[in-house]
Amino acid sequence: MYMDIGILAQIPIEELPESTQFLETFVTETYYYWASVFMLIIHVGFLAYEGGASRAKNVLATMVKNLLTLSTVGLAFFFFGWWVYWAFALFPFNGGIIGPWTSPDVEGAAADILPLVQASYPWSEAMGPNLGDNLTGVFWFAFSLFAMTTASIMSGAVIERIKLGAYVILATVLGGFTWVVAAAWGWNYWGWFTTNLGYHDFGCSAVVHGVSGFFALGVLLNLGPRIGKYDENGNPRPILPHNLPLTMVGLMLIFVGFYAFLAACVIYSPGFARETTIYDTPMTLASIAVNTTLALCVGIIGSYLGSKGDPFFTISGGLAGIISVGAGLDLYSPLLVIPIAFVGALTMPWVGMWIEKLGVDDAVGAVAVHGYCGVFGALAVGIMASGYIQGEGYPATGIIGQLIPTLICIGLLGFLPGYGVSWVLNQMGLLRVPAEEEIEGLDLGDFGTPGYPEYSIVSGEEFHSGAGIKTPQV
Repeated sequence: MYMDIGILAQIPIEELPESTQFLETFVTETYYYWASVFMLIIHVGFLAYEGGASRAKNVLATMVKNLLTLSTVGLAFFFFGWWVYWAFALFPFNGGIIGPWTSPDVEGAAADILPLVQASYPWSEAMGPNLGDNLTGVFWFAFSLFAMTTASIMSGAVIERIKLGAYVILATVLGGFTWVVAAAWGWNYWGWFTTNLGYHDFGCSAVVHGVSGFFALGVLLNLGPRIGKYDENGNPRPILPHNLPLTMVGLMLIFVGFYAFLAACVIYSPGFARETTIYDTPMTLASIAVNTTLALCVGIIGSYLGSKGDPFFTISGGLAGIISVGAGLDLYSPLLVIPIAFVGALTMPWVGMWIEKLGVDDAVGAVAVHGYCGVFGALAVGIMASGYIQGEGYPATGIIGQLIPTLICIGLLGFLPGYGVSWVLNQMGLLRVPAEEEIEGLDLGDFGTPGYPEYSIVSGEEFHSGAGIKTPQV
């Protein structure tokens, strides 16, 4: 069985009329093009979500950081990330990274995947305007949006005190490399997580969310909490969003984009007789429609109960619910989705508050929502879908086959790179802004202008005392 990606048309359709052949190609091309365009809504959501979650003095710096996520990760994925996805799939169990692709007489899986590796080079004809290949580019488009989303998950956790240059480096490492290795191993037809262990992660619970959540945790340990987050006894104090309604609207936009994200996880190509997952297992868009909607609904309810009505945690529960069932979204019945998503979302606020008490200042709860729920979702497949066989000769799914790859994702590819790179940046004095700039606000420090120049931004004490309040002039 072959996966048909871009330049490889493994299932012949030459017998069909030329117009029918074009229609099959155009349907696939259109599907991934528009799914990827709608995935951009995720980043509109992150822009509003993180901008609202920051204080007014940091809103501009927070939003510009999100714009740079798109640009730097997009370029990194073009120049080397796309190659990593294909070239690392067999490593280290089928030779070194360099070996299989420089030998003309490779056999087996290496021979199957070699044309895809060659098509992933930035100078490949498949990556440019090419009337003989309509599909490689749109598949790259979809994967590049996955990469950008992975880095954006980390971006909210570190707001209001990280240097912009340090963030760009960390986002490039996460979105352009470490996540891509996880995807090559665990979200790829040839990935050794699946071929050796039976790993299944349709909606990227561990491959995207687990990696990014624990990468963020590693960064936060070196970055430290925001000034004023903890009192003299080490107890956490709330630092409220300057615009909670904007944050909630941002999360609603992320929900919309998440539907497109999951739709782009479906594999369909000319000559296919059915939709499949990346593992070549059968599925339907209907399963995404029903299960995602149920997970979103019950996730909000679960986190509302778990947080005792906290608005921020409540709406974040929608993400928690979807991520908690993401790995098995294509396998679960709706009646199974409801309890899994509920438990994941119910417990997510507890994890977030526990992390905060330990001294980790995660400004948007990314470690709990993405890291914890990503692990929860990946391991749930090993219990709830144990025994599922993905392909001939592949091991069946099970708890060990889910646990080992999940630990590799969150530890080797998530936490360790996040901690290591941020530690180096911290030792060089490049990680965190000076205290005086953090107190003044990053907008003034980075750009020399406040995000809301028409209004006087005063402290809470000044506001309540009535001192220094100015009425905006029309």
